[in-house]
Amino acid sequence: MDKSWMTLGKTPHGRMSRQYLDGVKMFLDFAKAVGDLNGNIPCPCKNCVNFYRQTPKIVRIHLLQCGIMQSYTKWFEHGEPRVLDDSHDHEMSDTQTLDGIDVMVEDRVRGESIDMQQDEEVHKFDKLLDDAKREVYPGCTNYTLLKFVIEMLNVKVMTNLSNKGLDMILDLLIKLLPKGNLVPRSTYEAKKILRDLGLSYEHIHACKNDCALFWKENANLDVCPVCKESRYKVNHVGGTKIAHKVLRYFPLTPRLRRLYMSRKRAEDMRWYIDKRVDDGISRHPADSEEWKEFDVQHPRFALEPRNVRLGLATDGFNPFGNMNNSYSMWPVILIPYNLPPWLVMKEPFFMLSLLIPGPHQPGNEIDVYMRPLVDELKELWQDGALTYDASSGMKFQMHAALLWTIHDYPGFGNVSGWRTKGYHACYTCNDEPYSESLESKIGYTNHRAYLPMNHSFRRSRAYNGKVEKRMRSLELPVGKIQEQLENMPTLTLGKNPSNIRRPRELIGEPNWKKVSILYELPYWMNKKLKHNIDVMHVEKNISESTFGTMLGIDGKNKDTDKARMDLERMNIREMLHLEVLPDGSCRKPRAIFSLNTAERDGFYDFLKSVKYPDGYAANISRSVNTRNGKLSGLKSHDCHVLLQRILPIGMRGFVDTNITTLLFELGSFFQDLCSKSLRQSDLEELEERIVLILCKMEKFFPPAFFDVMVHLAVHLPREAILGGPVQYRWMYPIERFLGTLKRYVSNRARPEGSIAEAYILKECITFCSMYLDGIETVHNRRERNEDSGECSKGLTVFTQTARPTGCRRIDGELSYELRDIAHWYLLYNTLELESYLEEHKNLLHTPNGEDITQIQRREFPKWFKERMNSLRVNGSPEATDQLWALANGPNLLVKEYSVCIVNGIRQSKFSTFVIPNWVDIGKLCNASNLGECLMYQR
Repeated sequence: MDKSWMTLGKTPHGRMSRQYLDGVKMFLDFAKAVGDLNGNIPCPCKNCVNFYRQTPKIVRIHLLQCGIMQSYTKWFEHGEPRVLDDSHDHEMSDTQTLDGIDVMVEDRVRGESIDMQQDEEVHKFDKLLDDAKREVYPGCTNYTLLKFVIEMLNVKVMTNLSNKGLDMILDLLIKLLPKGNLVPRSTYEAKKILRDLGLSYEHIHACKNDCALFWKENANLDVCPVCKESRYKVNHVGGTKIAHKVLRYFPLTPRLRRLYMSRKRAEDMRWYIDKRVDDGISRHPADSEEWKEFDVQHPRFALEPRNVRLGLATDGFNPFGNMNNSYSMWPVILIPYNLPPWLVMKEPFFMLSLLIPGPHQPGNEIDVYMRPLVDELKELWQDGALTYDASSGMKFQMHAALLWTIHDYPGFGNVSGWRTKGYHACYTCNDEPYSESLESKIGYTNHRAYLPMNHSFRRSRAYNGKVEKRMRSLELPVGKIQEQLENMPTLTLGKNPSNIRRPRELIGEPNWKKVSILYELPYWMNKKLKHNIDVMHVEKNISESTFGTMLGIDGKNKDTDKARMDLERMNIREMLHLEVLPDGSCRKPRAIFSLNTAERDGFYDFLKSVKYPDGYAANISRSVNTRNGKLSGLKSHDCHVLLQRILPIGMRGFVDTNITTLLFELGSFFQDLCSKSLRQSDLEELEERIVLILCKMEKFFPPAFFDVMVHLAVHLPREAILGGPVQYRWMYPIERFLGTLKRYVSNRARPEGSIAEAYILKECITFCSMYLDGIETVHNRRERNEDSGECSKGLTVFTQTARPTGCRRIDGELSYELRDIAHWYLLYNTLELESYLEEHKNLLHTPNGEDITQIQRREFPKWFKERMNSLRVNGSPEATDQLWALANGPNLLVKEYSVCIVNGIRQSKFSTFVIPNWVDIGKLCNASNLGECLMYQR
C-alpha cells in the first residue's frame, strides 16, 4: 500500500495537494473496518495521535487541518497486522527520518492525554516538534535544537555542573558557532525549551503549625481553619504575599504514565509477570507472601499485570550539611516494584512525591502533608488513569496500590501512628511486650518466651533469675490492629502551643497516638506487612552497641555502673556486681566480653591493617582514634561490614570463646538475612536462630544492652517471609537518594525550591536520555570497576579481560622465580592443556610420599615446551601459535602497573601488577589476540 502521500501532511500546501487528498480518502476507506458501534475510528492526526475516536468526517477534517503523524507508518490501530521490532517504538520502525529525539517527542505526544485546554496542549506539542526539526546553526546536519539542549543539560546533570558553569559554556558556543545559531543564551532559556517535556509540580501552602493545608476546600482561606494563624508572613512593605510554609507536591499519575511511554520501559514494567521465574525462591517482591496474598484479596487488580505496586519511603535530612544548623526537610519517595531487580531500587526510578518543608520535622503531623498523595492513591485505586502502553500500542486503565512503607524507627512511628517509645515500643509485640524497667532505661529481654516450651533455656535462672513459662508468637494478627484502631479517639493534628502536650489518656491503647492517614486506603487495613522495620538501622544499632560495649567506648558502652546495679537487683552474675572499696568508691569487675587497654589497642591495629576491595567498604581505619580509644564517625554501611565480617574475626583471641562464637553466629544471621535470594525454609530457620542468638546474648551481656532496636532483630525473618529480600525494603538506596537531593541545594535561603527545580530537570533528562545514543547517561553509565576491553579468541587463558591503570613502568624486570610461578599457574589452569597434563602425569614415577602436583610443577613446563617445539619443527597443526607461545612462556621484561581491575574487582595501593611479554609474541600474531597475563605480586 502506497503511503508516500503521508509526507505531504507536514505543510499546509502539501495537505491541499491532490495526492494527499486521495491518500486521506484511501486511508478512511481502509479504516472503516475498525469502526465501533457508532462508526468512530481512532484519529491519527498530530493532535489526537490515535488517542481519541472521531467520526470519519471529523478525522478527515483533522488530517487536512493538522496533518497525519509522520511516525504512523504501520496502521496497526486501523487494521494492519502488528509487527514488533527492536526499536524504541514499533510504529516508528520503518521510517529512516526519525532519530531518537523524534521518537521521544512522538512518545511524549502519544503518552500524555490531552486535557480540556486542548489548544494550549497542541501548541506545546507543535513547539516541541518544531524544535526537534530546527538546526542549531545553518547547515548543521547532526544536531537539532532540541537534541542539542537535551545533551547539554545531560552534561550538567551527569557532572553536577553549576548554572554559572553551563552559562559560560553556552556563551562560548554562541561565539564559536556561525552567526544565526540558535544556542540558548543561558541555562534558564535552555530549561524553557524542555519545559514541555518535563513534568510539573504544585505549590501548596501549609499552616505554620502543621495543622492543615490551604488546598481544595481551604484554598481561598487566609487563616488556618484549625488554629486561626495567618497563612502569610507579616509583610510591612507590601507586594507579594509570602506563605509561612509551602509543600511541593509532585503528582503521581503523570509519572506513572511516563513509565509506559517508552516501549523498553513498558516491557520492563511487565517483567515480574512475563520473565520472573517462580521456583519457590524469593528474589523480588513479587515472590513475597504479601504480594501473593494481595492478589488473592484483590483479583480484579491482579488481573491487569500493568497495574503498579508502589513502596513509600520517607526520612528527614539536613539540606545544609551543617549539623549545627538545625533544619529537617522530609521528602516522600515512591518506588515502582513492577520493575526487574536490576532497576527497581535504582535512583532514576525513584519518584519524589512530596517535599515537606522545614525547619522542623513534621512528626505526628506528617499525615497533614500526605493528604494530596493519599487522595491521588485512592483515585488510582478506585478509578485508575487511562494510559498508553508503548510496548503494545494500546491504551489501558492503569490502577496503583501501595504495598508498604520504608523508614527508620522514629519515622515508623510518624507514618504508622504507633508510639515507638516506652514499654510498648515494639509494634509487632503490640500489647504483649516483654519489656521491663531498668536503672537507666527500658530493657527488652526475655526472648526465651519465643523458644519451644521444652527448651532447656526456659528452665535456666541465669538470665533474669526466673524460669520462663510464657509463650509468644512472632506474628501479629491483623484483626487485633483493627480492633484497637476502632476504639481510637479522634485527634486534631497540629503543633499549636495550646495542644503541644496532649493528655496521655487521648493516646489509644496500648500505644497508638493516631490513626494513620494510610488507613483511608481501602486495602490498607487487611495487609499483614504495612510498615517495614529497617534492617539497615537495626544492624547499625546492634553493631554500635556490640563494639561500643566490648571496647568500653563512652556513649556507646551499655556495661555501665547502672547496668551492674541491674544485675544485682536481679540477683544474677554475682561476680559482676559492683564492689564497694574502703574509700567508698566502687570497682566494676571485668566481664568476659570486655577488652583491656592492650587488647583494645590490638583490635584497633587489626582494623587499621584490614584492606578491602575497592567499593566494598569505606576506609574504616580512618575512624580509629587510638589516643582516646574511640571508634567514631562510622557510617551505616561501615557498621554493616563490621557486624557481618570484621568484628567476629577481629575479636577472636581477645575475648572468651563463647563470645567469639556468638559474634560469628550474629554476623552469619545478618549475612543470610541480607542474601539476594531467600527460601521459605531458610527464613523459618533464621527465625529460630535469631531467638537462640538473643537468648545467648542475654546470658552474657547486661540487660541494658537490649534496647528496642536490638529486640527488633527477632522480627526481621518474619518480615522477610512477608515482604521478600531486604534489599527492596531497607534504607540504603533511600539514604543515597537523600544525599543526591542535598547536592541540589544551590540557594541556601530557599533549599526546598532549589531541590524541586533541580529534581524536575533531572527527571526530564532521565526520561530524555533513554533516547540518546553515543553519550553517557544515567542509563548507560560505565561501572567504576568495569574491566572493559574485548575478549580475544583462542585459549581460555587469553580470553580474560583486564584494565591496568594507575602508575605505569614499562621497563620492569621479572625475577626468574616469579616468572616460573606465573608460567606454572597459567599452564595448570588452562582448560585446553588438561589432556597434556594427564599424559605427563601418566609418564611420571611418583616416589613414596611426594605430591604428584609438585613434581609436575617442576617438570611439566620443560616437557610441554619440548613437545610443542618438536611438533612445530615437524609442521604439525597441533602446535598452534598460541600453544607454542604458552609453552615457551613469558620473558623477563614486563610492564608494571600499580592498579589493575579484573572481574570487576580493583586491586590497588598495597598490590603490584605486572604484565609479562610473551616470547616472540610479535612474530606470532597481534598481542591483543593473545591477550595479556596478569600477575598479582605482594
